[in-house]
Amino acid sequence: MPDGMSIRENFEKREKNFMSPFGCQSANSRGRESTEAACPIRTAFQVDRDRIVYSNAFRRLKHKTQVFLRPLGDEYRTRLTHTLEVAQIARTIARAMFLNEDLAEAIALGHDIGHTPFGHGGETVLKEIFSPGYSHHSQSLRVVEVLENDGNGLNLTWEVRDGILKHSKGYGKIIPDDPEELPGTIEGRVVRVADIMAYLNHDLDDAIRSGVVAAAQVPEACVRILGGTHWERAATMINDLVFSSRVEGNELVLGMSDEVFGAMTILRQFLYENVYRSPLVHNEFIKAKKILSELYAYFLDHDDMLESELAAMEMGGIYRNGGTRERVVCDFIASMTDRYAMALYERLFFPMPQV
Repeated sequence: MPDGMSIRENFEKREKNFMSPFGCQSANSRGRESTEAACPIRTAFQVDRDRIVYSNAFRRLKHKTQVFLRPLGDEYRTRLTHTLEVAQIARTIARAMFLNEDLAEAIALGHDIGHTPFGHGGETVLKEIFSPGYSHHSQSLRVVEVLENDGNGLNLTWEVRDGILKHSKGYGKIIPDDPEELPGTIEGRVVRVADIMAYLNHDLDDAIRSGVVAAAQVPEACVRILGGTHWERAATMINDLVFSSRVEGNELVLGMSDEVFGAMTILRQFLYENVYRSPLVHNEFIKAKKILSELYAYFLDHDDMLESELAAMEMGGIYRNGGTRERVVCDFIASMTDRYAMALYERLFFPMPQV
């Protein structure tokens, strides 16, 4: 390496020479909760990305619902494919705006890592039976800080943990008015917008594929302004964000044109009214909530079974963190995949045939 610099140090030098002044250079990270030696090859955010990808919780996303429970078609999105689409959009935007692509990707890959089984139906039931303050974004942070690595966490950088915690918006504003709700990096804010771009596109795609809605039902303004296909809508949204964002004082402010943002708002309202709250989707979530509620109650009263199942999921270390029994069971429920929850429910509550 020139001048005796490591590969990582050369990457950091390249970031300094290449990136926008608004981007977060990996050499300027606020660091990790536990100090550790720097990797000689990868930057801090590249290390975070790899730790997330190789985690158990990330792999479980492939069997967690995005919108449609247990779809028979192979083309439907799961929580994992949603995550990959968010990462692709976030990285494209970050590259176009000369931001830190590795940081944007790491946040995107980790943003839903703590999501419950059965999508937002699972999140709703944990709000009801565990705590009204439960949320999948705070659970995602808990996964990377506490639950992974047998209770030791992944020791990610502050910037990635901040982006994971503050990605969620529910049905509120994409970019909130309260600065306290915003991620501390512009890359974290990019992921926040990329998340909604991804789900607006692919949830509509899957809803049409499933027959929940017909293509002809999509509001005309959405088709005319955003486009009629997944790639057209994605390209329109990404281009509009890149070219509509602006510098105000010493800050880069993400923005979109009124026309495109208005069409996205109409599309989101359409999806909430016709897809997420449709009887076909809602009725399946009612069944899922029953499964999770009964599993939660069961494991509150069966300690040996809980320890056994946690050990099988390589989560036995969470007992060392001093949480309440309710907290441990909540973590267990949230970590399940859809198929794990259904198989466990059948094993515990269905009568077994006699041989």
